[in-house]
Amino acid sequence: MALLCSNFLRNSCSFYFNLNLTRNFRLCKRAGFPLKKDAFPVCPHVNLKKISDNSRVCAIRRSFLPCGNVRTACSRTACSRTASVQTQRGRHFHTSTPMRALPAPLLWLILKPLQKLLAILLGRSIRKWWVALPDTRRQLVHQWIRRRRWHLAAGAGVTLVIVALLLLTHLDESPVTGRVRLLVFSREKYMELAALTSETHLEQFAEQLLPVSDPLHQMVEQSVQLLAQRNKDIPEVSEVQWSVHVVEGPQINAFVLPNGKVFVFTGMLGAVADVDQLLIVLGHEMAHAILDHAAEQASLSHVVDLLSLVLVTAIWALCPGDSLAVLGGWAKDKLTELMFNHPYSRKLEAEADHVGMHLAAKACADVRAGPVFWQQLEIVDKLTGNPTLPEWLSTHPSHRNRSSQMDRLVPQALELRETCGCPALPPADPRAVFSQTVHMMLEKAKAQGVGGLDATHESKPASDPAGLPASGAVLASPLKAERVNKGRVPAVTSPLPTAAGEGSQHALQNTSQQGS
Repeated sequence: MALLCSNFLRNSCSFYFNLNLTRNFRLCKRAGFPLKKDAFPVCPHVNLKKISDNSRVCAIRRSFLPCGNVRTACSRTACSRTASVQTQRGRHFHTSTPMRALPAPLLWLILKPLQKLLAILLGRSIRKWWVALPDTRRQLVHQWIRRRRWHLAAGAGVTLVIVALLLLTHLDESPVTGRVRLLVFSREKYMELAALTSETHLEQFAEQLLPVSDPLHQMVEQSVQLLAQRNKDIPEVSEVQWSVHVVEGPQINAFVLPNGKVFVFTGMLGAVADVDQLLIVLGHEMAHAILDHAAEQASLSHVVDLLSLVLVTAIWALCPGDSLAVLGGWAKDKLTELMFNHPYSRKLEAEADHVGMHLAAKACADVRAGPVFWQQLEIVDKLTGNPTLPEWLSTHPSHRNRSSQMDRLVPQALELRETCGCPALPPADPRAVFSQTVHMMLEKAKAQGVGGLDATHESKPASDPAGLPASGAVLASPLKAERVNKGRVPAVTSPLPTAAGEGSQHALQNTSQQGS
């Protein structure tokens, strides 16, 4: 027994010395001041040669100093070289390869189906337990609930107070608008998710990305840099490195990730009529990234899903059969979308339109072209026969309501544009020009007895009855997008027949000359 105790003490002393050796070397190296000689005990019977290479400093008993005035390990022998090696090794010591944790939003997306499945299993188990319970036991359960109803009500009230306090502690203020919103996921966490998302998109569109030398890419790059330069007074704009990626595809779509990655499809470039409309569209997408709308919408969805777990459990516990429970769960999901997700998404889209108009106005764009863009898309949907859902079933406002809302924002955006020292706008309003041009095109199509999209493209009046030049806002269509994709010459870079957009084109020229 004495021999076993002696071996145990010997081994424990060796382990203690090895552990403290690395720690003291790292602390001495960082702090820069010497430690005492008796900073930790050194066993007189320990042979330092038997310790591992990372801890081997010198073989002289009782002559070890943890840290001297000159930051060496040994003070009497010529083992400073080994001590230096040990100090350098201790600084880079790792037990294992560091692993990168998943971002919280991505982890929530992974666990979201599992949470719902657990709620379904719990509710189903409660229902089966209740069905198998005898009548006498059911009466006992009812009596127990009635006797403790105030305790249960107090517990529910305390739970609601805790949930309310948690929600109040996660309230945040929007950067530009100052609106108070719920933000469960921080901007830093969503930046990590945006980095992973951008890598995925770059791999997905690797064969469809246009080169940097392409005229379409250069046009979008100049527009984004112009918006960033003219709005650098906003911290959320100046702190982000904006990069452009133009994807060749017929989709009329563009999106901006929170980390500043801008993705624009050539179908969108075929849908816009001039640089002003392009700046307004890019300003809208950049507003989503500036205002952290992705994190905000995910936060609301996360809270609603967590609270709805109680409802899912109740549905599967109270419905008499699985089929009725599945139908009740489907109805719950649809009501959640119609009552929470879709209205909130439309609210964020309207806010992005508002902020995007301001960003484009500070970039000297003709903001009067904003309503025209949505009128173009509305006419294209009617001519091509694309089915349009009612607004209350969609996550975005309808084209007509969007055009009306932007029309109401034009006076305020024009005042902001004047305060930014932008060139004066031409007297011809693009909205009036577009309306008159479309009216003439429809009248000519009716006179020729030909309807549809082809007749609309054939009729291109040179001027309107009032003597105003025809608008450069050509109706967007798949044919136009295909011409843009094949010819590589965007319609927005060609000279426009109207004077609209001169301020933004002048600003783009200045930006390109400055090398932005």
